[in-house]
Amino acid sequence: MTSDSLDVDVRARFTAEGTEPFTVDAELSVREGETLVVLGPSGSGKTLLLETVAGFHAHEGHISHRGRDLTGTPPEKRGFGFVFQDYALFPHLTVRENVAFGSRYHDDTTDPDELLAELGVSDLADRTPKTLSGGEQQRVALARSLAIHPEALLLDEPLSALDVPTRQTLRADLVDLLDGVTSLYVTHNRTTARALADRIAVMHDGQLVQVGTPEEVFESPVSPFVARFTGANVLSESALSAVGDGEAEMVAIRPEHVVLDPATADFEAAVERVVREDATFRVSLSVGNGVGETTLDAFSDDPPAVGDTVGVRLPSRRVTRFTTT
Repeated sequence: MTSDSLDVDVRARFTAEGTEPFTVDAELSVREGETLVVLGPSGSGKTLLLETVAGFHAHEGHISHRGRDLTGTPPEKRGFGFVFQDYALFPHLTVRENVAFGSRYHDDTTDPDELLAELGVSDLADRTPKTLSGGEQQRVALARSLAIHPEALLLDEPLSALDVPTRQTLRADLVDLLDGVTSLYVTHNRTTARALADRIAVMHDGQLVQVGTPEEVFESPVSPFVARFTGANVLSESALSAVGDGEAEMVAIRPEHVVLDPATADFEAAVERVVREDATFRVSLSVGNGVGETTLDAFSDDPPAVGDTVGVRLPSRRVTRFTTT
């Protein structure tokens, strides 16, 4: 932690009628100018954590930014911009008025038309939110959050409701928009996390289970859960005699590191399924060692046919091993 960072160490318990109580217990530090992405499945507590940092929920522990204790500070006094998943634009205001809304509570704000031009939607200034597409609404929501010159930006899955082309375009824009801005961004989408994050914090059942660079989290997961959620194959060591080392009980390897090559194969596997994924193919393989069949995914630009038997190699340096004891 540094005097310039956003430091969070909170424990909050949430209850709702008809559900079991849920606890968020998390400690993290967002460095000045860094984008920290909290990545996890639905229901893991990501949004609750973000809302707690924003000041929307009571909690134990502390929240501070640049050395200033914010624990008892109301949301509007924390100096944070918040981008909601559902945009939360005011339907009775024009786009320009939405972006300018923060000027009612902040003396130093950016001209709305300047921000709208920067985000490529200056032509929408006089329209109302109900006439906008999802991508347009999200750009307006971003402009509104940036208009108050936030000390930090909190983003709650702002791309999740968008179609794929719009999501890809806005994600690319966010890479530039968040550059140098202290940002805490939550998402369940690993592609978004990998694209935007300086560091990633993986969340599971209300707790952060791994924090590191995208390379560390995706290539060196600390548990089978992290490996699976970030897209790796996770298999029992007993099903893969090729990588057995006498100690590991589970192994993980990303599909892009599985090699389909009969000349250097560690073992053979049957092709169960071939699915096109953008510019490549995902090949699902049935493998086993007489103990039970399991599925291993690989990527291939020139895939084999379903029913074929193929040679498979798992480069040792790409395999992560886990023990459960």
